Amino acid sequence: MSRSKSSETVLGKVTSVYGVKGWVKIYSFTDPIENILQYRRWTLKKDGVEKVVELTAGKKHGKGLIACINDCNDRELAQQFCGSLIVISTDELPELEDGEFYWHQLEKLSVKTVEGVDLGTVSHLIETGSNDVMVVKGPRGDAKKERLIPYLPGQVVTDIDLEGKTITVDWDPEF
Repeated sequence: MSRSKSSETVLGKVTSVYGVKGWVKIYSFTDPIENILQYRRWTLKKDGVEKVVELTAGKKHGKGLIACINDCNDRELAQQFCGSLIVISTDELPELEDGEFYWHQLEKLSVKTVEGVDLGTVSHLIETGSNDVMVVKGPRGDAKKERLIPYLPGQVVTDIDLEGKTITVDWDPEF
């Protein structure tokens, strides 16, 4: 898989402060959630401002995560990070096997049926437990239409062409 040097991936979000020693609570988009802690250098983005930080410690806490950021040793300093997106370069993500994709690679791809009917574009994906689901926003003339299409490669999803920016599905366009 070729990667653009300028591509970024959002791994999570800083939600609030934790304690008085500068720790923050993290909402992770990774699976499992602890994977976000493997990346020690984060770019935090909030209100158009970016700050590169180093993660000095992190751990699971209850159902979530808490983390300590370098040179952030009190609650007031930590407060500035609340609401920030946690971003890394896609170059830092592990290479996937052929036929495997990160969700961010599928988002914004055009979805067409095997018959060539345009169903729209992938807005985002949802994890349901049994299988992931693509949320497909309708084409221009039908932008309010939203379809939930199971992400089942080899069954529903018949082809993914990243270069052509299309996903082909075996799906009834009336559904």
